[in-house]
Order: sequence, then C-alpha cells, then structure tokens
Amino acid sequence: MIEVQEITSESQLQQAFDIRRQVFVIEQAVDPAEEYDEFEASCLHFLAKYQGLPAGTSRIRKTENGTKLERFAVLEKLRGKGVGKALVEACLTELKQRESTGKIYLHAQEHAVPFYAQFGFEPEGELFWEAGIPHYKMFLAQG
Repeated sequence: MIEVQEITSESQLQQAFDIRRQVFVIEQAVDPAEEYDEFEASCLHFLAKYQGLPAGTSRIRKTENGTKLERFAVLEKLRGKGVGKALVEACLTELKQRESTGKIYLHAQEHAVPFYAQFGFEPEGELFWEAGIPHYKMFLAQG
C-alpha cells in the first residue's frame, strides 16, 4: 500500500517538489525562495507512494552539525494513513545501512513533536521560528 523509494530520476524529483509546493508553499504559506534551496542537488531525496500515487516526500542532508532529516511533507488527503511514518522509517533505515555516524537531527514543527518522539527523537532547546512556523530542534537518542 505504501512504498518509499530513493529518488533517482528528474521526474520523481519533480513529483517530490510538487508535493512540497502543495504542502509548504500553498497550505502553509512558506515562501518558495525558502522552501527550495541550494542543497537540493546534494541531498538524498525520498518519494512515498500510497496505492501507487505520489503521497509524500523527505530528504536527508549532511550538515556541519550531523545528519539532518528534513522536508517531510505528506499530501493533506493522505495524512493519517502511515505515509509520514514510512518516510521516517525509510530515512532511518537508509542511515543505518550507510552506517552513518554522528548526530541525527531534524527541525520539527511544534505540532509534530509527538510524532517524531515515537521514533526516538527528543527535543532540545527552545522553540524557534523557521519559515514563519514554530519548530523545535530534535535529536535522535543514540544508544
């Protein structure tokens, strides 16, 4: 029912960008200049399909602070069906397969903190604003 795969083609990347446009730019009113950045080409992108149709996306990016999971987006009509969970699991599985070392973290929208906590992410620091939306920095508990 849900399939997540690493993006390997331009057409898949465009599907992911369209999902991000719908979720972040249209639904959450994020400025497109903030949503699409100079890191797109250096990230590992994922596309989730629900019953064969594009449903969600995410990406993994190496930073000076560790490995950042970001740009999790699921189309509104497909939320609550396990697409986001499948994307987080795919990212964590990929990092495990690559034997990634160092900190794994993300910037969680405030309402999504409990969602990421179920995977072992723990908030650290104060609430901050990113793209006009309240977030918490969360680190994966290592252990």
